[in-house]
Amino acid sequence: MPILTIKIPVGHSSEQKKSLLKGLSDAVVTSIGAPLPSVRVTLEEVAAEHTIVAGEIGKTMTLIDVALISGRTPEQKAALIAALSQAVEDKAGISKEFTRILLHEFPTTDMGLTGGLAAKADGR
Repeated sequence: MPILTIKIPVGHSSEQKKSLLKGLSDAVVTSIGAPLPSVRVTLEEVAAEHTIVAGEIGKTMTLIDVALISGRTPEQKAALIAALSQAVEDKAGISKEFTRILLHEFPTTDMGLTGGLAAKADGR
């Protein structure tokens, strides 16, 4: 049940954003084997004046927060980080150099799924 929230600078076209959403979703599926129906991605745009990187207001950056049910191996996590970074570069044209990814793992008792069940109650 990977849930992603990506923050990118304002200014990308509708087509770029759609391509990025699909690319991120595909990256999750291919890198960690998550079933596509369980992947959720939300995109938020951030105005340049609302970002500071290394002391520079408006510097380009991307931030991806990823919520996962715990249990992925370090290798799977590394593959996910690499795939997400590549998707941002390929689909939004933002260099991997400016992308940061935060992985947050939740026990099966702390992740809600379809029908209002915790992942554990759903057999995960």
